[in-house]
Amino acid sequence: MSHAFRRPALVSIALVAALGLAGCASSASPDAEPGGDATSAATVTVTDNHGEIEVPVAPERVVALDNTTFQTLSDWDIELVAAPKPLMYDLWPNLSGGDDVLDVGLHREPDLEAIISAQPDLIVGGYRFRDIYDDLTAIQPATIETSAREGEEQVAELKRQVEILGQVFDREDDAKKLADDLDSAVADAKAAYNGTDTVVGLLTSGGKISFAAPGEGRGVGAVFPTLGLVPGIDRGAENASHGDDISVEAIAAANPEWLIVLDRDAMFGEDGYVSAKELIEGSEALQNVPAVQKGQIVYLAPSFYLDEGIQAYTTLYADIATAFAAAA
Repeated sequence: MSHAFRRPALVSIALVAALGLAGCASSASPDAEPGGDATSAATVTVTDNHGEIEVPVAPERVVALDNTTFQTLSDWDIELVAAPKPLMYDLWPNLSGGDDVLDVGLHREPDLEAIISAQPDLIVGGYRFRDIYDDLTAIQPATIETSAREGEEQVAELKRQVEILGQVFDREDDAKKLADDLDSAVADAKAAYNGTDTVVGLLTSGGKISFAAPGEGRGVGAVFPTLGLVPGIDRGAENASHGDDISVEAIAAANPEWLIVLDRDAMFGEDGYVSAKELIEGSEALQNVPAVQKGQIVYLAPSFYLDEGIQAYTTLYADIATAFAAAA
């Protein structure tokens, strides 16, 4: 899902003062290890979203802000010194930790002083936090952004991200395995699709159904060009992040064979929550739609909205492959 967020106000005087207090810990060469010999640390040059950058290999003090990297970092047992804990919910307890992991807060009002206090050797920025990139590089020049770039092919971008992370954390074999798993899931889904069934992508939130335009944004929309799906409703997006207004009557008129659905609220279980399943399968207007009649609905994992990493997409494509194959 694409996101557009306003840039938070700079912490200006407080940031400058805190940077001064942090001293060489925040302005040191990326080669330096905390308390160690700056010339002894291994470094690697990677190409992130901003170009070539030299960063330490297997850095000891890591701040990670990009939620699309969290599952990979968690699986690789990377310990963090600061993280956006509210954004992590309870999905990655080994990353968010206890009081020893400082809380950066959410992207709308990030706590830059927490990042400074963490004295990172490396910052993994980007995605929701991309608007504060300049602030992050002022704190630690060894800041990388690896999240998928707009306008680029989604699967290639997911693989590029883990390749970079593999170089940085000396886990290149593990990164290749993640890329291969994604390729395999995509290939299985392509092979299982009959090439003619129409598909409509939907989002649900706040008790409402929205339309996910094919080829737009991330998540649901991204699977259409990757798998060559035939859209049941073929129109561009007005809001690629949150979906566009659509009536159940319009979905019924499209008469799709398949629905692919992201329930944005599924992880949170707030008061008044209505599930995507209830909204769609319980709708009287949709009872005669082939996708509903045949049970040909693929629901994304509840954690997808908070995750969006390569593992989440691999699971999504594997689920689509399984559903298509079962229908065939």
